[in-house]
Amino acid sequence: MAQALDIERWDLECEFNNTDHHTDLNGVDRLVVRRGQPFTISLHLRSGTFRPGVNTFTLIAETGPCSSEGTGTRAAFGLSDSVDETRWSAATSCVDGHIVSLSICSPPDAPVGRYSLTLDQGHRVSLGEFVVLFNPWCPRDVVYMDSEEKLREYVLSQDGIIYRGTYEYPIGTPWNFGQFEPGILDACLRILDMNPKYMRNPDEDCSGRRNPVYVSRVLSRMVNCNDDRGVLYGRWTDDYTDGVSPMSWRGSVEILLNWDATSCNPVRYGQCWVFAAVACTVSRALGIPCRVITNYLSAHDTNSNLVIERYVDERGQPVQRSKDMIWNYHCWVESWMTRPDLQPGFDGWQASDPTPQEKSEGVFCCGPVPLKAIKQGELTFKYDAPFVFAEVNADVLTYTRHKDGKVTKVIHSTSVGRTISTKSVGTDRREDITHLYKYPEGSSEEREAFKKADHKNKLLQQGSTSGLRLKITVSKEMRKGCDFDVFLVVANDMPDTKLCRLMFCSRATSYNGILGKDCGYKDLLNLQVAPGEEKQVPLRLNYCKYGANITEDNLIRVVALLTDYSNKDMYLAVRTIVLDDPEIKIRVLGEPKVNRKLAAEITMQNPLPDQLDNCCFSVEGANLTGGKTITERLGSSVGPGQEAKVKVYFTPTRSGLRKLVVDFNSSKLGHVKGYRNVIIGK
Repeated sequence: MAQALDIERWDLECEFNNTDHHTDLNGVDRLVVRRGQPFTISLHLRSGTFRPGVNTFTLIAETGPCSSEGTGTRAAFGLSDSVDETRWSAATSCVDGHIVSLSICSPPDAPVGRYSLTLDQGHRVSLGEFVVLFNPWCPRDVVYMDSEEKLREYVLSQDGIIYRGTYEYPIGTPWNFGQFEPGILDACLRILDMNPKYMRNPDEDCSGRRNPVYVSRVLSRMVNCNDDRGVLYGRWTDDYTDGVSPMSWRGSVEILLNWDATSCNPVRYGQCWVFAAVACTVSRALGIPCRVITNYLSAHDTNSNLVIERYVDERGQPVQRSKDMIWNYHCWVESWMTRPDLQPGFDGWQASDPTPQEKSEGVFCCGPVPLKAIKQGELTFKYDAPFVFAEVNADVLTYTRHKDGKVTKVIHSTSVGRTISTKSVGTDRREDITHLYKYPEGSSEEREAFKKADHKNKLLQQGSTSGLRLKITVSKEMRKGCDFDVFLVVANDMPDTKLCRLMFCSRATSYNGILGKDCGYKDLLNLQVAPGEEKQVPLRLNYCKYGANITEDNLIRVVALLTDYSNKDMYLAVRTIVLDDPEIKIRVLGEPKVNRKLAAEITMQNPLPDQLDNCCFSVEGANLTGGKTITERLGSSVGPGQEAKVKVYFTPTRSGLRKLVVDFNSSKLGHVKGYRNVIIGK
């Protein structure tokens, strides 16, 4: 006859289990495990010993508010001779007097989220709550990744580099993902529970959380707030008075904690790299390997024809006639998983985009879609393949709209999807992953991909093989605060001398291609180029002109429009240049060790001919600053050429390689970024 155990207390063995499951960075005060991998709990008996076959009981694991066995959100299971790692199961791993150790395992496709664990032996004993995450260490889990080095980078690393700037000059910006900082996992789980699908049918939604495709799609919707109570409010203007500039963020921690602490009110404001970084934090926190990527010259195809049509006036300046755009760069995320919902061969990295651009199935979300599908032009594959394909592979046509209303085609060679970049595994170097999205331009494989994409004939490159060729070149150093030249090189491949009109101008621009004020202009009515000649025409950009006009993106768009008087052909060259910020120097004082107070001396020289007021350094770092931002304001102004200097103090809580991320802001020099890698000893 079955006898009940006389249980005095129980221990979820959080420190042992969390360490074994690579979740100890979340802390050891609660149980956080990865699915498909056994964990241990201990039952301490008040009296008697455990006797197999005599002491029987049932364990019940449940997730969600209305769990059921039919949806896989509830499981009741007894003791077996050994643990079965393909389903919910339990076995005794050790019996030592009054202590019974149980080994419990969840299936490798269990829904992720919060669970309760109950022991039922005629009367129920609640053993407490625990969290189940995806398990990229488990070969049976669809997010399995077979490289320890990549797992350290794409799951465990709490900081990284996000690329901005231009495709010719990518600039790495440090970011504190902070997925293991206090409160972040709870905020990530709350994001899942604020999902409208959960509100409508919580058990169905919780059941869907077994699938990383479903979860990634939910995250691409919930990181923006366009349809729901998502995390971030996007804004692409310079008016951030009722929030903060997207450039001010140094990491995801403050954003997620603010959202969680304000009853899920959207945090103001985000732009693409902020949306992507927060999505990466949440994905890694839930156990999905994830990375942020940057696509330079990223197309936004609004009418799904895979063609970006651009119109310029007779000065080469954009005329708004199409909603299609090309962003200087755009960031999204890639998540690693198999795709059993698709035909074989499309596993691996999947692109999804939390920046609200176009609706998918009625809401602002995008992906996940296999990179292999984009590369091969398989645009029927879920989700949103045509939109992502266009971002990296759309054709570009440029037209001039004349004052009389006439429209003519401009000779302009350009392509989208350039220098697609992400942080390398294990280093701070940039990795070019363009080859994962597209075949080499003009190759037979690329043509085949376009045919598959139902884009039967790739449009001819607009650059001519003969005639006039334009190229914009730049000076070696283009630092904010300095005057410098950019150059147009005009080459004449024809046997005749060419007489042309050149309009050479520059305007401030934001990263998403919205143009601002004039930064310098030149109009040459009679530019003569001899046969075989390469003529160089300079355009001077003076700080006194561009300084007040450029945005926080530090970008200037330079345009040259050349008209050949002999045949009225028009040639266009466009280049976006990025101005260098000054270097932030960070010197760590003292021996970096866990729980030992450290100081960092931070300095930056003012490169401007102007005085800087309201100077402020903001510092944070995963496992360095306690999940908080350290802010130090200077009590005085910083004159031209002078140094801004502060000293900050922090206490590391974990050993290993950490990043101290710094942001400097002032009245005339905004959001300069810097970082220092610090190796913390045990």
